[in-house]
Amino acid sequence: MRQEQHQDSEAVYNINKQAFAQEAEAKLVDSLRNSDAFVPELSLVAELDNQIVGHILFTKIKIVNNATSYESLALAPMAVLEDYQKQGIGGALIREGLQRAKELGFTSVIVLGHENYYPKFGFQPAVKWNIKAPFEVASEVFMAIELVPNALQHISGTVQYPKEFESV
Repeated sequence: MRQEQHQDSEAVYNINKQAFAQEAEAKLVDSLRNSDAFVPELSLVAELDNQIVGHILFTKIKIVNNATSYESLALAPMAVLEDYQKQGIGGALIREGLQRAKELGFTSVIVLGHENYYPKFGFQPAVKWNIKAPFEVASEVFMAIELVPNALQHISGTVQYPKEFESV
């Protein structure tokens, strides 16, 4: 696991394109790299035998409640090449990313993902904290995790994603 470097961008694009069987997520990563939401230290790749086989990205988001907003992170996207899936690479990327986010001072992460996968890493439905998605989505797939105990205790509101997410 390491931070993505500039020369990795083509490999990262191809991983996301292949894993999602479309280009939307790959283009999203490219757009987010040029946004204020981008945190270079939280764009991570998994390398195996000198080949990049996985990528995860955490970007800044806001949880907005009336005139108050709180900074958080979105985990999106996370992709592993098909031939390397179901080998723990995605899980290792998630654990490493959460640890690095905590070390950088972030206190929570939001994810829209599979309800049976992300809870393995401590994610819980965001509705527990009265945190809502900005679009219609089943509550069990819109999740949050506190990187610091009770980080979300007094936070509620609607997640505001960077404008780059609107093109997905």
